[in-house]
Amino acid sequence: MRASRLVQLLLVLQTRGRCTAAELAELLEVSVRTIYRDIEALSAAGVPVYSEPGRAGGVQLVDGYRTRLTGLTTEEADAVLLAGLPSAAGDLGLGTVLATAQLKVLAALPPELRGRATRIAERVHVDAPGWFHRPDQTPMLAAVADALWHDRRLHVRYGRKDKVVERHLDPLGLVLKAGTWYLVARGGSAVRSYRVGRILAAEPTGETFVRPAEFDLQAHWVDAADDFARSMLRVRARCRIAATHLPLLRLMNEPAAVAEALASAGPPDAEGWVQVVLPSESYEVLAHGILPLGEFLEVLEPPELRDQLAATAAAMHARYSDTLGLSRSGPVA
Repeated sequence: MRASRLVQLLLVLQTRGRCTAAELAELLEVSVRTIYRDIEALSAAGVPVYSEPGRAGGVQLVDGYRTRLTGLTTEEADAVLLAGLPSAAGDLGLGTVLATAQLKVLAALPPELRGRATRIAERVHVDAPGWFHRPDQTPMLAAVADALWHDRRLHVRYGRKDKVVERHLDPLGLVLKAGTWYLVARGGSAVRSYRVGRILAAEPTGETFVRPAEFDLQAHWVDAADDFARSMLRVRARCRIAATHLPLLRLMNEPAAVAEALASAGPPDAEGWVQVVLPSESYEVLAHGILPLGEFLEVLEPPELRDQLAATAAAMHARYSDTLGLSRSGPVA
């Protein structure tokens, strides 16, 4: 276990450069004291690693040192062949690069691992987009990606629903979400997301920019996606629902809305019903979302949503009264 950790520590230092002992301890999930013991062990084994005290100090390897570790476990070899999405690499103009890298990895593997890794590629296929999703046409993706790799500022023409706008953008990252590409970019002081399929033109301005050292693409995307989901929830309705059917709120298929609704749930009343606040992007969407709950959910307010559901229920009753053997006013005598 320790040998594996020492290798991991060495590779982290080689990849990231100087790190504090606290950063290494958090990354490797050990104590700071263990990190210092591991550094001593690496040094005793002849690895040129050293630490500098002080606020700007840290642990690092001597400049120019590179390990030539080539051994891979069976699981690591599998992971290499599964890493990334070939179609995504192709979209970014890196399909040939990825194929070459995988060939190099395969050539470096011993025969017993090479055969297993090849079988992984033959037997696992990743199809990221959801069903019935037609991917965007993204003719500007390669140009955007090239600017991203080289920190080049772009002048873009971007199509919105009602107009075309022009922006100077500093590309900070690309995100592939459910088969759709998004550009995360800084325009002025704001960082926003742009659907790449709506970028009509992307031309380098001839300027470069300095990428913010503190920017974390993954963390930004998680926060931005959460903010977007919450911003779409523009209306809310106070309802009561049978406690036994509370888990069925997940049928609404809006994770942010479901989370807010479940968080608002109070204790069951004497009849076993719970009051909740249901958010949605509109009352029309909310009405369709709660219809599957039928008689196990009652809207208390707003009145217009109650009226809409009552009208829907009346129309359904009229539609199916003959099938049920009912008259328009009630059961047949």
